Amino acid sequence: MSSSFFTLPTSQRKRKRTDTGPISSSKKRTTAVTTGSVSKAAPPKKPRRDESISGSESDDDEAPKRNDIFEGEEGDTNSESDQEDETGAERRLRLAERYLANVKGEVDEAGFDAEEIDRDLIAERLKEDVAETKGRLYRHIASELDFQGTTKTHFRADTLSTTSIATCPPYAYTVSKDLYIIKWQLPDPTLLFAAPQKTKKPPPPRRRPTKLLTTRGNIHRANDHTYQHHTAHILTVAASSDGRFVATGGADKRLIIWSAADLTPLRVFTQHRDAVTGLAFRRGTNQLYSSSKDRTIKTWSLNELAYVETLFGHQDEVVDVAALAQERCLSVGARDRTVRLWKVVEETQLVFRGGGGEKKSRNQGKEAGPSFAEGSIDRVAMIDEEMFVTGADNGSLSLWTMHKKKPVYTLPLAHGLDPALKPEEAYAEQHPNPKVPSPPQPRWITALATVPYSDLIVSGSWDGWIRVWKVSADKRRIEAVGTVGRAHIAENTSDVVMDEAVTVEHEGTGGKDKPAEEAQTVRGVINDISILERGERGKDGLCIVAAIGTEHRFGRWKKVQGKNGAVVFEVRKVVS
Repeated sequence: MSSSFFTLPTSQRKRKRTDTGPISSSKKRTTAVTTGSVSKAAPPKKPRRDESISGSESDDDEAPKRNDIFEGEEGDTNSESDQEDETGAERRLRLAERYLANVKGEVDEAGFDAEEIDRDLIAERLKEDVAETKGRLYRHIASELDFQGTTKTHFRADTLSTTSIATCPPYAYTVSKDLYIIKWQLPDPTLLFAAPQKTKKPPPPRRRPTKLLTTRGNIHRANDHTYQHHTAHILTVAASSDGRFVATGGADKRLIIWSAADLTPLRVFTQHRDAVTGLAFRRGTNQLYSSSKDRTIKTWSLNELAYVETLFGHQDEVVDVAALAQERCLSVGARDRTVRLWKVVEETQLVFRGGGGEKKSRNQGKEAGPSFAEGSIDRVAMIDEEMFVTGADNGSLSLWTMHKKKPVYTLPLAHGLDPALKPEEAYAEQHPNPKVPSPPQPRWITALATVPYSDLIVSGSWDGWIRVWKVSADKRRIEAVGTVGRAHIAENTSDVVMDEAVTVEHEGTGGKDKPAEEAQTVRGVINDISILERGERGKDGLCIVAAIGTEHRFGRWKKVQGKNGAVVFEVRKVVS
């Protein structure tokens, strides 16, 4: 029996839906009408992959409002949805165009030619930004600064030895052994070096920093745990780069965070189990590192005023800490004679071992004088993310790189030798032995600072001078530049570091030469040094501020004649 299904032609066997045709045709008509209405209202700026087409009138009414909002928020950029749709290459191109426009705007203010801008200045700025982002030394400024023609201003309050100093332009913060915290306003360098006018003589500009705020702790409230101040010697201070916070640490085991505006305490941390000896902010952030005599380094987040974590590893007191832009810090462990690089994110550390003495060549023999072993590494400062410098109690400066566990170069006796003790000072007898009891001892490196990502190094001790050094072009040596306030460049290192062999000419003495010790620019122990750059990237020079005291910041081992307070040096660039 044959079925009609097999006898019909193939084209007629397919079953057709009676309602498919009208619905699809109506959809097409509706889509066509909607598209026409949208195109008449406002043509779309850019086709989007996830854009849905709708014919409702409410969307047409809200479209101009949304466009107005995006135009007000974004300005010269696209809307947020456009930024989501753009590719990675388009985003990089947009950011590069914006960056170049900003750089051109800055350079146009100097009135340069467009050709010169495009070829030289923008290229140089781009290289500097890339080098700073990667954490490399890229500025060679030591030879561009006039350290001989500096202006010096001493300022002080009626306090004991100033133990530390921190700067955040245009302010400086000092702390002392008698629990004072003082906020100063530094003078404007443009007024100090302004050219004299021929009109009516104006009053001379104020050269001495102005004391703005003062706060003092109370030693008698050591057992009061609710007291929000220090109750023992304040040993260190640091200021955040955004000018919001000031941090201080002291022998009372307290780390106190202050509001920089009015020096009111915000938070008192008591996590350290011994004296807080060093503080350092991560560059451009409010992340703080603190070192302590409890042999630990702690990290803090000041945006939340919270403790983050503790870093262990040192075998002796941690006496100094330093940091730059990357999330890592350097610390020195005093008599364990190690420098440790802490990689906070990776939770790892690199150990660099010191302890070496002065190396003599075979040809020098005994004529080179005594050598001094390194007993304690007391100071550290970072040059860039891959190089740093340390100072020790044998007077040596050591240059280190992250790729070697030992110093690349060691400069011995950077600040010379102390004269030998007299028999009357060494013995209590009425007629002491005339024999000299001990040989001359080296002066410790008590302060150390650098200009980040440059070749400039500044060190201090109690020889009366702030000495300036630079990293050599091959980054393998430390070379002497001179002293702040006196130009003295020597070919041989021994001519620089031995004060007994250096003579300078004084005014008003008939041209006679006097020993350099009688011409000291800084009298006392230099306990700390802070450097701030004048102008963008130091184009107007440097300001060097040093904390001075008659005693060392940690104790009374050395008593030096001088004044307690601080000294400001304004260093200008060499006029070519």
